[in-house]
Amino acid sequence: MTKSDIVELLSKNSSIPKKQAELIVNTVFTSITDALDEGEKVEIRGFGTFKVKERKPHNARNPKTGAKVFVGEKKIPYFKPGKELKEFINS
Repeated sequence: MTKSDIVELLSKNSSIPKKQAELIVNTVFTSITDALDEGEKVEIRGFGTFKVKERKPHNARNPKTGAKVFVGEKKIPYFKPGKELKEFINS
């Protein structure tokens, strides 16, 4: 499912124009992205939690050449599904 599919579904199910549905979807995604950028945790009850994890710097190996490579500290977006979502998927 793509973002345009979500816009289409929202437009059909709520009888609002596609432009407004697109604005709503973009606002939700932008809000989540902005909150994560500020280091906040985003929790959507029944769905899951988005947060940012920090990875420490470490030495790695290039699998193609075998050369050692230094990988610096970085932040990774992380999603943990909620209990209800896990149960729904597994039922």
